[in-house]
This record gives sequence, C-alpha cells and structure tokens, in this order.
Amino acid sequence: MPRILGLRRRWAAIVGALALAGAAALVGNWQSFGADTISESISSVKASDGSVFSVTNHLVNTDLSSLGMRSSSGSLDTSGKPHKWMVVWAGDMNAADNTSLTDITNPLHVVKTDGSMTPGPDFLAVVDAEPSSPTYGKIVNTATIAPLVENEPHHMQYIWHAGNTIYAGGLYSAATYMFDVSKLPALTMSGVSIPADTPCGSVPDAFAVLPDGTAYGTYMGGPVLPGPCRYTDGQVRVGNGFGGTPGEVVHFAPNGKVLSESPATPPTAEDPSRCANIPALPNATCANVHGIQVRQDLHRMVTSDFAEPRDIILDPVKAPDPNLYRPTVRFWDTSNENDPKMIASTVLPNGPRGKTPGTDPLAQENRAGMEPALTNLPQNKGAFAETFCGGALFYTPDITAANPAWREVFDDATAARKINPKADPNVGCDGGSWVAVSPDDHTLYHAVIGRNASGTDPGMTKMVYSLDISKLIASGANPQCNITTVPESYNGGSQADCPTVASVLPVNDPTTGGPHFGSFDNWVKGPDGRYQETTNYPHMAFTNYFVARYGMDGDHMVCQTNVNDGKLSLDTTFRDENTGQPCVSFNRTNWPHGAYGPAKPHLALYVINNG
Repeated sequence: MPRILGLRRRWAAIVGALALAGAAALVGNWQSFGADTISESISSVKASDGSVFSVTNHLVNTDLSSLGMRSSSGSLDTSGKPHKWMVVWAGDMNAADNTSLTDITNPLHVVKTDGSMTPGPDFLAVVDAEPSSPTYGKIVNTATIAPLVENEPHHMQYIWHAGNTIYAGGLYSAATYMFDVSKLPALTMSGVSIPADTPCGSVPDAFAVLPDGTAYGTYMGGPVLPGPCRYTDGQVRVGNGFGGTPGEVVHFAPNGKVLSESPATPPTAEDPSRCANIPALPNATCANVHGIQVRQDLHRMVTSDFAEPRDIILDPVKAPDPNLYRPTVRFWDTSNENDPKMIASTVLPNGPRGKTPGTDPLAQENRAGMEPALTNLPQNKGAFAETFCGGALFYTPDITAANPAWREVFDDATAARKINPKADPNVGCDGGSWVAVSPDDHTLYHAVIGRNASGTDPGMTKMVYSLDISKLIASGANPQCNITTVPESYNGGSQADCPTVASVLPVNDPTTGGPHFGSFDNWVKGPDGRYQETTNYPHMAFTNYFVARYGMDGDHMVCQTNVNDGKLSLDTTFRDENTGQPCVSFNRTNWPHGAYGPAKPHLALYVINNG
C-alpha cells in the first residue's frame, strides 16, 4: 500500500500542474468560435485520485450544417440520421519524433520553427465514412484529451460493436481512457484509469471487448515501480519497473474501474537464454503482452509477447540484446471472467531462414510476436500468430489443448515477392503487424510495415495482403502445412493445406514506416436505412504509423480498402479534403482544435450512430 499511495501523490502533482496549464481551455456547452466555424463541448471525469480528465469536442459547424445535424438552436442533432464514422486515435507529432532515420529518408527537410513541433494534445479524430455523404473523408471533429499531452496514442479495441465503449490507451503515461460514442460525431469521456489503478503494469497496448461490455487490456510493461507487486488474486511477482517486465492483463469496466489485474508470467522462471530482462530479474520472463484475442465461447484468451518496451524506443540507440524481442505466446483460461489465469506459455519455433548462417538474429522467424488471430466459427478452435521482426505466420489447431503446439505456415516473403522479386526478409525486421481472420474462417488479412531499400538491403515490400486459409482450417486437428525449407519461405509451403496468396495491396509510403494496423468495416445499411452489423465486410481501414521513437514512423495516412471475397483494392473515393488524393492525411497544419501541425494516427475504428 505505501507504494501505491506514493504513486498517487506523484501522479496527482503531475496532473495538477498540467491541469493548471490547460485550465483556460475549459468551456461550456456548444459555444461558437470564430465566424461560425467551430463549436466546442467538454465532458470530464474524476480519476481515482480526484484529478480531473476531460475530452473537448471541436465540431466543424459548416460540416454539421451540410449533414443536416444542427438544430434550429445550433446544437448537434443526429436524430433520425443514421451515419457511419471512422474514429481515429492520434497523437500530436513533436520534435522528439524526428528519429535518426529522418535525415536519411528526407535529407533536405526543413526544420520547422513555427511551433508545430512543440507539444500538443492527443485526440480522437472523427472522419465521415458515409460514402454518399457530402463530407465523405472529411474530419468533422477532433476530440482533444486533457490534461495529459504527448501520451503516444496507441491501440483501441480491434473492432467496434453496437453499444461498446471505446477503450483507448497511451504508451507513455500508462493512462487508459474510456469514451461514450453514442452521440457521434460528438463523444464524451466515460472513464479513465491512471497508473495508481494498475500498479502491476504499464504501457497499455491492446483491448478486447467482451460480450458484457467490459474489456481485457494488455499492459506490455512491468510494474509502475520496480520490486514486488501483488495482483488482485493475491499472487506476487517481481518486476523491473515502468516499461520493463513482466506485463499483465487488466480487466476494465466501461466506467474505467479496474476489475482485476492478472499476472502474465508464471511463478517460476522462464528460459533466461531466451528471455532477456534489463535489469535482470530473479525469475527471467518473456511476459511483455501485446496483442490479445478472446474466444469466450471456449473460455480462452490468447496474448502474444512483443518486447521489453522501454528498451526499444530509444532511437538511435538500439536494443542491446535480440532476446529482448519475444518468441512467446500465452494461453489463458477465462472461465472466471474477472480472474483470468495464464495456463500455458508457448514458444514459436524458429524457421529455415533463421537457421541459415549469417541471418540477422532479429530476422529469425519467431522474433517479436506482436499479434494473434483466432478462428471464429464454433467448430473451429485454431489460432494464428505473427511476428514483427521474424516476418512469419504460425498456426496451432486447438487453443483449448493443454500445451498448444505451433508450426510455421507462411512467410511474408511469399507475399512480398508478388510485388518485389528481390524482397529480402533476412536483413532485418519487416514490421509484420495487424492480423485478422474473416468471420467465415476462409481468409486471413495481414499488414506489413516493410523496409525501404538501402545499401545492400533490397528492402521489404510495404503491403497489406490476404491469404486463403480454408484448406488449413479444414484440416482440423491434423494440419500438415509446415514450412521447413528456405524455398518454401519464398514460394509458399509445399503441403496441400498451406495458405495461398489471395491478394497483395502494395503501399507506397516513402518514410521509415508503412501500414501497421487495420480494422474492418462491419456495418451496412438495412432496408429501413438504419445500420446493421454484417460479417461480409465491405471495407477495411489501415493506418501508416507505428511508433516514431522506435525508428518506424510513417506517412500518417489513414486509408480505406474495398474488400471483395478476400480481394483488396484501394478505395480511391475515400479522399483527403485538402489534397484531393486517396487516403486521409494527418500531415496538416490546421485542425479543428488549432494549428498544431502533423499528427500520428495509430488505429481507426468504424463506428455508427443510428440516430
């Protein structure tokens, strides 16, 4: 308890100072500013320590008027107007985001002195995603967060279902926000979790919303303070501090209340030769949980471990040990929703490229597990895992098994060489990221950040691709696909049930980044003109941004693809309001909330308001 109380005092002092600095920004409901340009509204919540957090909407009046969403009194009125939106979680770009590679990819860039690189607010951008709308592709609201700024907005949940709260985390402060989106394009803050609420974890990453509206969240980093930490169930683990190891899984209520903290590492040590920790821990562990997927019908949760986070965001200083990048995937029993138990820690196998002499250790196929993906149909129990550095996909047929075994079933190089015959995954991380399985378990989708060609490195294709996985899923408990030779890495597996390439969408991002995360549009209009959920997704959104301070930035585009029976094509009608080019650019000078310059969009969700 003294650790927690001390943490609360320090946290309150920080928040209090920031709140005083931003107090002038607090305004009443629906005040107009300028020549009928922007309307502002604010909502706030009290954190567990009494500090106040808020979100301020900055709605573009002319857009609301053209959509017929302003009442005679000038207030927002969406009644009887079903509409589809894209909600994008983004952070302000600042001087610290100029990495060591900026001068390589843009050697003649001008250093800005206009204030656009100074600290600015994190925000949710609300983009019109209604194809028939006069403001299609326009940002009609930016909802800014206070008092914390520059929190490196990261993930929300993977998909939004009707009635869900949006859960959104930031890497640098260990704060997680909850938002009510029932009145879009305006939104309100419905809860917040601060570090004192989650003392056993830091660096919130991803969220999985459960049928009852609560959510599991992965906290990739170690306890807020180094030393022993006691979890909700009474277990104790020793960690090496904020941004370190081990991470945890947090169960949240929609109002931000922490329902439980659960350890991601077993009470005994994991293999120290595989799991580096800086500084070293009494019990070595790879538990830095990143991606998360849940099959509550099977009472199982799967999380993948990425890396000890604080050691990989110090560009140009690189992680001193490749074993800080994790090869592990964890399985959990969620029979007691409020007390999930980690029941198996599994290791992804190294592949034929990684076993080849001279291969960069970071390019070993099992290096840096970022995201899992689960099958969906009741009769299927399989799971996929992908690796950020290793550039490979792995499969296990039964997540309810006591010790699920993985096999490599696809290499990103097979898809990359459809576009660039010289693409080489052996030189370094290819940035394999978001992965998802279609509701019918027929198609797998995967985003790859890629690398630019330089020197002797021919680069790695920046792309979003899809695979036909139907034969692999049909193999049931006895899949045969298993990539064991280098030729299979480049040409696909030789067994009959191996995945095959359905579509490759190359992404032209000239920066150090590329497509990192995606989400599906799960909404179509019914005969009554109201939106209803569909499993036949018409679109997919992807964002070209990872983490600038890691050394992988991006061109800050939010793009939309058409999805047609597993085939992907860029939606060229989804265009930026300023450039007129496909995709919405977050590299702009002015926003509804002010002239803050470029922003970093990490994830987009499709959300509807049926009026």
